[in-house]
Amino acid sequence: MTDAASPDAATRGAARRPRVLVIAEAANPEWVSVPLIGWSLTEALRGVADVHLVTQIRNRDAILRKGWVEGTDFTAIDTEAIAAPAWKLSQVLRMGESRGWTIVQAVASLTYPWFERKVWQKFGAAIRRGDYDVVHRITPLSPAATGSLAGKCRKAGVPFVLGPLNGGVPWPKGFEAEQKQEGEWLSRFRGLLKVFPGRAKMLQACNAILYASKFTRRDIPAALADRCIYLPENAIDPTRFFREAKPEPGILKACFIGRFVPLKGLSMLIEAARPLVEAGKLELHLVGDGPLTPALKDQAKGLAGITFHGWLKHEQVQDVAARCHVLAFPSIREFGGGAVLEGMALGLAPLVVDYGGPADLVTPEVGIKVPLTDRAGITAALRAALERLAADPAQTARMGQAARKRVTDLFTWPRRAEQIATIYDWVLGRRPTRPEPIKLS
Repeated sequence: MTDAASPDAATRGAARRPRVLVIAEAANPEWVSVPLIGWSLTEALRGVADVHLVTQIRNRDAILRKGWVEGTDFTAIDTEAIAAPAWKLSQVLRMGESRGWTIVQAVASLTYPWFERKVWQKFGAAIRRGDYDVVHRITPLSPAATGSLAGKCRKAGVPFVLGPLNGGVPWPKGFEAEQKQEGEWLSRFRGLLKVFPGRAKMLQACNAILYASKFTRRDIPAALADRCIYLPENAIDPTRFFREAKPEPGILKACFIGRFVPLKGLSMLIEAARPLVEAGKLELHLVGDGPLTPALKDQAKGLAGITFHGWLKHEQVQDVAARCHVLAFPSIREFGGGAVLEGMALGLAPLVVDYGGPADLVTPEVGIKVPLTDRAGITAALRAALERLAADPAQTARMGQAARKRVTDLFTWPRRAEQIATIYDWVLGRRPTRPEPIKLS
């Protein structure tokens, strides 16, 4: 969707703004991850459409604190009678904090149809009446979450937009130990997604299906290819990421931002960085925390050039990152890659593994992708990449500037809303051709 928004700006200006009922079960401006995506995208869409948000009641107070008017701007649906017990069950089944993400999503997906049933009870008459031009389900992002709303909208003659969906990234071979540590045994059965009850019927009823990764696309029936559009789930709030990295010249400075858990690959990064740190050619700044913190600190013992900053407030994270040249993010199984976009927005050159969401965000012009092999292969490739970045500061700086421009051009929330507006135009018959997706790397 590199150039899809601009040609339609005049058309949209002349036409009435679409009236959109946004379904975002998770949408919370005070949380992170999926709830923050749901909120950020909904808020941005108000710049291109007349939006009414439907969300779960747990988000109500936070949305009110943002000044939104209940009943006018949003509606909160109470499904706590089954949502709360399901959440408690998922916490038991995952057997520890920061583990078993697939289990949490699977349990939530089993209860989600009840939410859509309650939405139809509240808004079905208005949808049938034509009060809304489009119904757009943003969250859940999980491709396993099904519901009856798409089919009911199709019968009412109202276009239904689904997504962006994300998930289904397989665990890479050779990292079974990390998979066990993460409690991701359920991910072995991801093939069952294609026969998940009601999923095929829901997808068939959609007018547009937005997918956020190549892996998610593979799980959508080929017969629906003409409705599928690639659209990454993450974007940047320009009011939050306004800093520009201005590191001091000299030694290469790299940072990592995220949870200290097995899938993030931090032990490989520390091992890769060791000879450069010992030679005084690299500083490594690690922002975050998690169950692996003690082991990682032990691994880095004696390496004065590696700093553990712990969890920091948002402004403090930018303070650390803005002093760096590179965002090193060697995750072996990442769906979206929000941290990668955040680093790119500041002007850092990203260093990532060529797998999952980050691989779709990073092009050769803006950063380096190392091949997904085994632990030894990835570690060696990370070391070679760091040596290359340290040896050519001018090229590293050019990558960082190109990364910042890529985010500004394609990956801000206002830009994402413009991109989705072209999809609304398409499903409403206001433009003759399907919008082109953002160019993958």
